[in-house]
Amino acid sequence: MARPLDGLQVVDFGQFLAGPVASLKLLDMGARVIKVENPDGGDLCRSHYVSDARIGTDSTLFHAINRGKESIALDLKSNEDLSIAHALVAKADIVIQNFRPGVIERLGLGYGAVRQMKPDVIYGTISGYGDEGCWAHLPGQDLLAQARSGIMWLSGNDGDGPVPIGLPLADLSAGTTLATALLGALFRRARTGEGALVETSLLEAAADVQFEMLTTYLNNGRRALKRLSSGSAHGYLSAPYGVFRTSDGYLALAMTPLGNLANVLGDPEIAKHDDPASSGFDRREQIHSRIEDHLRNRPAAVWEAEFCSRGIWCARVLTWDEMMETDTFRSLELVKTICEAAGAPSHFLRAPFKLDGDRPDVHGIGPALDADGLRIRTEIGRA
Repeated sequence: MARPLDGLQVVDFGQFLAGPVASLKLLDMGARVIKVENPDGGDLCRSHYVSDARIGTDSTLFHAINRGKESIALDLKSNEDLSIAHALVAKADIVIQNFRPGVIERLGLGYGAVRQMKPDVIYGTISGYGDEGCWAHLPGQDLLAQARSGIMWLSGNDGDGPVPIGLPLADLSAGTTLATALLGALFRRARTGEGALVETSLLEAAADVQFEMLTTYLNNGRRALKRLSSGSAHGYLSAPYGVFRTSDGYLALAMTPLGNLANVLGDPEIAKHDDPASSGFDRREQIHSRIEDHLRNRPAAVWEAEFCSRGIWCARVLTWDEMMETDTFRSLELVKTICEAAGAPSHFLRAPFKLDGDRPDVHGIGPALDADGLRIRTEIGRA
């Protein structure tokens, strides 16, 4: 099957997460991604271990984000290697970088310089906080961007203090945001022949994933969001909306009319006011407490079956193993196992979309450092 970006070449100077996430999205749509790495150890992600598991000698994190890419090792402070980088970008459709503001320009590979080499280039850049303001010089690191974005006050219960999202949300969102904007720029180039500079940052992406909450905040007098004392899930939605303890686990309830829930539980106190929307918000603590008193008496699966049969939106809170054992998850065929010539099989998640009924496949693990260097140098006449 022909993929949308077949034949397009991406040169990715990014490292760690945000930049490489963007190029991974493009790779899954058919682009060829050439990853430029420092000869001295390569991408920092190679040695950033999220657990004691590795694929070959590198972190599983590196392979998750760089599967299927090509690697060339270039010392961008060397005139010879910098000239090779120039030759690469001169043939690129898309260039991606996520250095601190000013670094790529000092290396002679900023947008202005690259545009001189390739006038219709689409150039994507991710910073921590943009290139202006008092944070512009600071490193773009996910946890720190979360801390500065206000997002840590959305999760957890009242009294918990700030709760970081348990995955690199700012990095992942920024990478996905950049990939989306790059596709828009590609479409414009196809119509007009114009290149583009596409810019985003961890802070912009972290703010964007909160757009629903921030819009509410800005339009209700900037009234502070209030988390529940237990089971909190959304500070601006009325009860029942949250996670409740059962006799053997947890159950999530979402956007259910209080009258329906009161009837199923046999507790009219839950919906005693005439305006369920208002009482559901003003009395969230009391309603959640009463609901949990009922749910603690039976297992989560029993409640889930009964509630679903009565039209109440709910779901058991599953572990990864429980999720992956469901026929629904298996039917999606999201997991791909790759067996290399040596070593244990490696498992990857495939792209989260299908094109004409087919899901893009995973064609290999992440590259060894400079694994494709000789071939790429030969292609551009620099071997």
